[in-house]
Amino acid sequence: MTAGFTRRQFARAGAAASLAAILPRGVFALPTANHKAIIRADDTIGLVRPEFHSHFSEHLGSCVYGGLWVGPKSPIQNVEGFRKAAVDYLKELGVPVLRWPGGCYADDYHWREGIGPAPRRPKRVNVWWGNYVEDNSFGTHEFIRLCRLIGAEPYFAANVGSGSPSEMRDWIEYCNFPSGSALADERAANGSPEPFRVKYWGVGNELWGCGGNFRPDGAGGEFRRFANFARAFGGTTPFLIGCGPSGNDAKWTRGFMDSLASSRLPDGYSIHYYVNGDHAPLEYAPETAMAQLAVFPQVEQAIVEQRALLDGYDPARKIGLFLDEWGVWDRIPQKDQERNGALWQQSTVRSAVAAGLGLNIFNRQADKLYMCNIAQIANVLQSVLMTDGLEGKNCVRTTTYYAFMLFKAHRGKTAVPVDVGARMLAGDFSPNAVLPPEVSISASRSGSELVVSLVNPRASEDIEVECKLRGAKAKQGRAQILHDSDLNACNTFDHPDRVTIRPHEVAVEPDRIRIMLPAMSVATVTLDIA
Repeated sequence: MTAGFTRRQFARAGAAASLAAILPRGVFALPTANHKAIIRADDTIGLVRPEFHSHFSEHLGSCVYGGLWVGPKSPIQNVEGFRKAAVDYLKELGVPVLRWPGGCYADDYHWREGIGPAPRRPKRVNVWWGNYVEDNSFGTHEFIRLCRLIGAEPYFAANVGSGSPSEMRDWIEYCNFPSGSALADERAANGSPEPFRVKYWGVGNELWGCGGNFRPDGAGGEFRRFANFARAFGGTTPFLIGCGPSGNDAKWTRGFMDSLASSRLPDGYSIHYYVNGDHAPLEYAPETAMAQLAVFPQVEQAIVEQRALLDGYDPARKIGLFLDEWGVWDRIPQKDQERNGALWQQSTVRSAVAAGLGLNIFNRQADKLYMCNIAQIANVLQSVLMTDGLEGKNCVRTTTYYAFMLFKAHRGKTAVPVDVGARMLAGDFSPNAVLPPEVSISASRSGSELVVSLVNPRASEDIEVECKLRGAKAKQGRAQILHDSDLNACNTFDHPDRVTIRPHEVAVEPDRIRIMLPAMSVATVTLDIA
């Protein structure tokens, strides 16, 4: 197992009493495993930054066009060209930060082509995602307006691969200089006299791949060159994010950081980690679902080990570790992409469980992370919203949306350690078997409230969990759950509310809670404590 949490052995004889007395009979017919955990509410890990729940939008498939943006003349109900249902849902979710315009698209995007009167903006071919013609009707001003509408902080990914330091430097001035310069006056003439005050700036994207196929020392050299021209304007100092590796690549991080020598260190350092799957989103069986979810401990390991590498160069931890792109990436049928756009991926109960596993990791590693951005916000990969494109009026909240809603209560609280006991099983596994993760738990506390989130990633096994409380006494509590008996269940345009958050039974005693988690479920318990 990875670092960051402790595992202790418990004997079966010490297991808590069954929940059969408080739960309806016959609800859980699958085999049941018992787990014990200790929530150390008198200890701390770190702040659960709201930025852990941030999102990513790229000019890819129908994420932006048809997902978020339909245009002001669209018959679809909109707010200044933005799909109204999407704005309403994202505002309710509370998106802390939104990253744009890519992704691979960022390193072929030139920001000046997306400003000024929309009819005059040049049409360009999107070489990364299907060679479709991009009309640039959604550009800098539109993105900033979207962020303001949903309450998100904007995060720009600047063009390193086909751009220049002067292009990024001018974009920063255009966005942030108050007035009086040619660029600031141009922004005002384009309808925004007040500066945008954009803080977050990614210096390229995936420079090891689509961002330029750099070697790590070359990518570090580009960061030095671009950072030299990034300036504070109008009191907004750019927070510059350097390009880290794909996955847990120590060689890349060492090469990148070594190349910086005595020059400016990045304010943030970004890694990308997708959990890939070999099956179409609606075609997972219990075994294949668990094999995919079994990768999440490696994500946690990457966070721990990449943070340790950065600490060697930055003992004071001034560099924030970003998980800039994460989520499940299934095998997407070509017919789905032809109908709905590139990388259009349905979100299922399995996807929600994956989201819960990731969000629990962020809580457990709260002292090591600065920001995490799931990919992507609408229609593409593990999205929170799904729409039926520029011609359709439908917009539904996915299972992943509701997983984020279950974790919303953790934001701004202090994560506390959870010690998880050994799984109690009769029988043995083959030594060559691929084991999915055990029950996943995280907890956070603020004042008299303690929030506990639990995930059962097992596809064919219910889990009974007893969590003992240390350093706190529970007075009362309530639980909510996200679950469906079909791991491929999803919210569709015909059935938009099939998988939603529902109340759930939890037994609360002063020194413990007991809860039954059905197979493939995500639950959150909120406790009033003394």
